[in-house]
Amino acid sequence: MIGEAENGKEAVDLYRNLNPDLVKRDITKPVLSGLDAVKEIKKEFPFATVIMCSAMGQQKMVVEAIEAGAKDFIVKPFDEIRVLDAIHRALN
Repeated sequence: MIGEAENGKEAVDLYRNLNPDLVKRDITKPVLSGLDAVKEIKKEFPFATVIMCSAMGQQKMVVEAIEAGAKDFIVKPFDEIRVLDAIHRALN
């Protein structure tokens, strides 16, 4: 199953409903930031697998996301090989 959320609050609610194998969240989102969404998901579902993505210049926030429990991060613009590598590492 695949889900797509417009903001961090929707992402947390969607996680509760779908319980996905993998979550990819953008750091910058309205309503509830990607970082806050990761913290909320990990608090409720400690074994959730989350990969964060970010534009250049947001590395500090990405480090915070990793510290909050994200497995990896991908910097935009996306490189297909880097995305696949991050997914593979996160799920194994």
